[in-house]
Amino acid sequence: MTYSVKELFYTLQGEGAHTGRPAVFCRFSGCNLWSGLEKDRASAKCNFCDTDFIGTDGENGGKFKTAEELAKKAASLWPGGGTPYIVCTGGEPLLQLDVPLIKAFQEQGFEVAVETNGTIEAPKELDWVCVSPKVMDELVQTSGNELKLVYPQDHITPDMVEDLIFDHYYLQPKDEEGADHTVDVVRYCQTHPKWQLSLQTHKIIGIS
Repeated sequence: MTYSVKELFYTLQGEGAHTGRPAVFCRFSGCNLWSGLEKDRASAKCNFCDTDFIGTDGENGGKFKTAEELAKKAASLWPGGGTPYIVCTGGEPLLQLDVPLIKAFQEQGFEVAVETNGTIEAPKELDWVCVSPKVMDELVQTSGNELKLVYPQDHITPDMVEDLIFDHYYLQPKDEEGADHTVDVVRYCQTHPKWQLSLQTHKIIGIS
């Protein structure tokens, strides 16, 4: 299988339970809820994405012909020490992230995490599963390590997903031009203490 990667880079995890943890990010091209084109945004199933996942022209992006090739490239970005950690994201990473690639990452020493919209079942070989649901009636991954709900959304509210089986439940303010939803998220977490606040700290401190 050839893997299409938009970008591959070393940074700190900016969101959720692993906020602040050094990580290699592998952003796969493509998504099943939006084409990535602005002309399609209004009619997309997910119309508030803030990420460019089109093509393979980002940092260290490209077409990788084998799982081993991609895993070795990712490993070359780790500076040494600690426990290597890779976050597979997108777009929708599970359109491409398969068991051979997960195992290839693990053979390079990585703990392997995925950030998915939950419309595709996550392989059991993953070390960490974060689901950020966007379309309730297509949600198939209903358990995992971390549920991260962008708030507010038009079609999903926290009460609709709070009974799913996760270790951590996070609400993250929607990144929306002209609106700051942080206060609303804080208030919701205060009155519904099952939920915790997740901020996009990488944007706050100005890193990728």
